[in-house]
Amino acid sequence: MTAGPAIVRDSGERALLPPFTDEHEQLRETIARWVRTEIAPHVDEWEAARQFPRELYTRAAELGFLGLKYPVELGGQGGDYVHDAVWAEELAAAGASGGVGAGLGAHTGIATPPVFRFGTADQRERFLRPAIAGRKIAALGITEPGAGSDVASIRTEARRVEGGYVVNGAKTFITNGVRADFLVCAVKTTPDGGHQGISFLILEREMPGYEVARKLEKMGWHSSDTAELSFTDVEVPEENLLGDENRGFYLIMENFAWERLLMALGAVGAMRRLLEVAISYAGERQAFGRSIGSLQAIRHKIAEIGVQAEVGRALTYHALRRFVAGEETIADVTKAKLYTQRACVEVADEVVHILGGYGYMREYGVERALRDARLGPIGGGTDEVMKEILGKQLGL
Repeated sequence: MTAGPAIVRDSGERALLPPFTDEHEQLRETIARWVRTEIAPHVDEWEAARQFPRELYTRAAELGFLGLKYPVELGGQGGDYVHDAVWAEELAAAGASGGVGAGLGAHTGIATPPVFRFGTADQRERFLRPAIAGRKIAALGITEPGAGSDVASIRTEARRVEGGYVVNGAKTFITNGVRADFLVCAVKTTPDGGHQGISFLILEREMPGYEVARKLEKMGWHSSDTAELSFTDVEVPEENLLGDENRGFYLIMENFAWERLLMALGAVGAMRRLLEVAISYAGERQAFGRSIGSLQAIRHKIAEIGVQAEVGRALTYHALRRFVAGEETIADVTKAKLYTQRACVEVADEVVHILGGYGYMREYGVERALRDARLGPIGGGTDEVMKEILGKQLGL
């Protein structure tokens, strides 16, 4: 996979490219076709079952989706972050439920990147290669019952012993936590923890003392498993230390940028789909001769939705451009995450209002879309955390 040609202005200055080339658009069509034919018809069934089949990972791997941005040498497609961005956006835009998007996205977007970026050659072979192939499912373990947005306050402890560590503690709200084969887990490796005392260990499901305490019931994302995990004297070998000891906080911060950008891309895709649903429904109402006043009110609401969707897309694509270019993106990603998550909730709520009847909401999936969207302003850093970051960026 190669990037498209650069655009050069008359002055010779390199212009800002749109983040997507023809190759990316072809990938978008492939993902959308897969979602429409192999996922969307089963979404209601999987929502009711509170999980989607494990085989979906295998199928996504067969199509190359689990390794879009990873090297061919590891079984990936040799692409880049923009290919992964298309994957995140199109899952939502083409009609996958939030739960399916969360389960697949947590695997590709937040759990495996640290293994690739900070893992040893051995760790990449043991964990990343089978994850790209869909043979192992990955999860990221940061949030705890008493520590969410303030990641420096995690309490799960890894005590140094000969040959490795002994881990005790708990994690909660872990996407893929029930069936994850391995967990990229944040632990404190000094008594005080904090910014200088957090490390990452790769915990494996079969390790004695590693337990899925319970599967959590949620407002949305019903088809993804979300778990509370407990660790009791889990012995983790030295070779499962990911990155440098006591440098895990910085690993978390680097991972957060991409996680938040993926959330923004997912919201952009979801808003695009909701806009299409609203337009389609308005067309049906017009065909059945509803009142002009009613149609005008719907048109005005849809116009506002279109503006929200376009603003969210512009903010997100701008952040994506800068992220891919390797520039400082804290403010850009934070703005995109903050705006798109709240906007997606508002857009979904407005479309529910436009469609009105429960039958229509079920038929178009907007009731589910509203429930799924509600996590956005909370997950990956709450709105309040995003505002705090932006305030500091402004010098306040």
